[in-house]
Amino acid sequence: MQKSLDRKLAELRANPGGPAFILADAKDADMAWGAASPGVRWPNDGTGRFISMQEFRDQIREIVRLGLVDIMLGSVATMDELAGHEKLFADSPVTPAVRANDATDVWCMRGASYRTRPSRPFAGADLAEVQEAGVNLGLYSATFVNDLEADLRSLEAFKTFRLDARRRGFRYFLEVFEPNVDTGLAPEAVPTFINDHISHALAAVPRDSRPDFLKIPYLGARALEELVNYDTGVIVGILGGGSGTTLDAFQLLHDAQKHGARVALFGRKIKDAEHPVTFIRHLWHIVSDGLAPVEAVKSYHAELARLKLASKRTLADDLQRTNTLLAYS
Repeated sequence: MQKSLDRKLAELRANPGGPAFILADAKDADMAWGAASPGVRWPNDGTGRFISMQEFRDQIREIVRLGLVDIMLGSVATMDELAGHEKLFADSPVTPAVRANDATDVWCMRGASYRTRPSRPFAGADLAEVQEAGVNLGLYSATFVNDLEADLRSLEAFKTFRLDARRRGFRYFLEVFEPNVDTGLAPEAVPTFINDHISHALAAVPRDSRPDFLKIPYLGARALEELVNYDTGVIVGILGGGSGTTLDAFQLLHDAQKHGARVALFGRKIKDAEHPVTFIRHLWHIVSDGLAPVEAVKSYHAELARLKLASKRTLADDLQRTNTLLAYS
């Protein structure tokens, strides 16, 4: 079966800035948050226990079987089970992907302080094992912090990864987070610092080794438009960041699409929703049907009521904007 991702990438390469939009669900939190990664069951049963990875993977199975996203991102362990052993994606338009590296700024173990130090590259995943599971797409992540030694390590690790990926015919998309530590830069300088690092990194990469697309924090219209316009051969997407309110998620998607993003990868925003399937369907209504974010929030709450499912916030509270962090932690 043709994957919707491949069709949309072809459309966007032929028509940069066209209407095609790619939506991804990030279910790879076990490579960052540990045992807490699947989250707490909703409605909350009062025990405070986290759901199991088996239940978490059931959520993935449902979303994939409904064909609700273009990419389903998971850990190697999850995709070995679902793609490799179950062949979940064999007759699905959804493309499986894995987190190909887990630099230290995504190490969010409870009680740990790793993320307070400059990001260091690390990859627990092995591309040969990933391909054996029938997965040929990965997320590679880098975080630049305005520290010469730290940023040099990150660039060297990216070079090693992309050369290995090219030898194996492995596809990837490149994620760049906000700095995870104080950079010494003024806040208004961070968006251009990130744009320049991305442009610099890709300047050394030939066409056949380039990422399928970028995944970056949304740091405002001006920064996004600058990167989109810099090289129209590069498809730019945005990451979701922290959960926030439902309006945070819907407004972010609306604004990013308006200013040139053609990919959105939401993890916690989907995972922490009261009903992820309904939440994803509303994301599509925004990018495909032009549904306004405020109206989408109201529609989402109406659907929760129809499903007799309690909402985590009142409608009034869910229509508020909050500041959600864009560094991973």
